[in-house]
Amino acid sequence: QVQLVESGGGLVQAGGSLRLSCTTSGRTFSSYAMGWFRQAPGKEREFVAAISYSGGKTYYEDSVKGRFAISRENAKYTAYLQMNSLKPEDTAVYFCAAMIGGSDYSHAKAYNYWGQGTQVTVSS
Repeated sequence: QVQLVESGGGLVQAGGSLRLSCTTSGRTFSSYAMGWFRQAPGKEREFVAAISYSGGKTYYEDSVKGRFAISRENAKYTAYLQMNSLKPEDTAVYFCAAMIGGSDYSHAKAYNYWGQGTQVTVSS
């Protein structure tokens, strides 16, 4: 069983930045693709960003392109989501997820393990 723990959420003003971290318990971290999703109150969980197991490929939802950056440090079993130029509409609980095999990065059902989520609130 792989455990994922997110951290780095908080309250920030519009235009500010936050960096989310997702640390995993599995020593096979380098074999997982990693994704970030978010869920706002009353809305479905939506894809934000993903990174291939090697870190060579990244994918983003259109509304965050140019503002968010996903990265990973396999030696630290950790994935990151750097969020810049934050907007009130980015307010949500952010979840990290790990995928074993496959490449359907934008679909939540393709992921095998999930963290508990971290709250990000952007004030206007």
